Amino acid sequence: RTASEGCRVTCEMESNLTGQAEPDGDTAQEIAAALPYFPYKQIDRFYDIQGLLLKPELFRKMCSIMATRYSAMGITKVVGFEARGFLFTPVALEMGVPFVMLRKAGKMPNTITSKPYTKEYAGVDVMCIQRGAVLPQDKVLLIDDLVATGGTLCSGIELIHACGAEVSECGCMVELKALKGRERCLAAGAKGVWGFISEEILTTRAELPPEYVDDGAAH
Repeated sequence: RTASEGCRVTCEMESNLTGQAEPDGDTAQEIAAALPYFPYKQIDRFYDIQGLLLKPELFRKMCSIMATRYSAMGITKVVGFEARGFLFTPVALEMGVPFVMLRKAGKMPNTITSKPYTKEYAGVDVMCIQRGAVLPQDKVLLIDDLVATGGTLCSGIELIHACGAEVSECGCMVELKALKGRERCLAAGAKGVWGFISEEILTTRAELPPEYVDDGAAH
C-alpha cells in the first residue's frame, strides 16, 4: 500500500467516525438501545451502563468516537470519576494520553480534596486528585458516563483548576438535559460540555423479574 493510499484509508475511517459522532444520531440511538432504565434509587429511570458493556463492539465504538473527538481538540490528560468514569480508560489508551483518577476521600495518597458536593441521587461527598497528576499546561477532558445535575463534574472542575490547568471539555456518554448540568458546569469554568445521548432517545425499559425490588443505596 502506498503512502497516499494509506492516508486515504485513514481519512475515510476518520470521516466515518465523525459522521457517527452526531449527538442523538443513528449511532447514538444504537448505543442508547443498549442502556436500559430501571426503577432504582427511588427514581423512575436509572440508566444502567452494564447493558452496553455486554456489547463490547458497541462500547468500543463509543470509546472511539470520544477518542477521535478529543484527539482533534489536543487533549493532554483524560480525567475520570470513580467509579463509572473509570470504564472510559480505553479513550485515553486510544488517544495515547495519560488517564488520571478522581477518587472519593481516603482511597489514594497525597491528594487535593474538593469542597463537598451534592450527589446526583442522595447525600454529599468529596472528590480527590493526586498531587502532580495534572500540570498547569494540561488541557483536560473530564469524562464520565452521565451528566445529570452536574454536581460531580463541578467537583472535578474545581480540582483541575486547583492544579492550574483548564477543563477543555466535560464529555459524557449521556446528558440528562432537563437537570441543567451543562449550565452548571459552564458556570463553574468548563470551556465546553458534550453529551452524546439525550434522555429523548433513552427509551429501553429493563425487563424486570417478578421478584425485583429497588435495593439501591446512596453511593
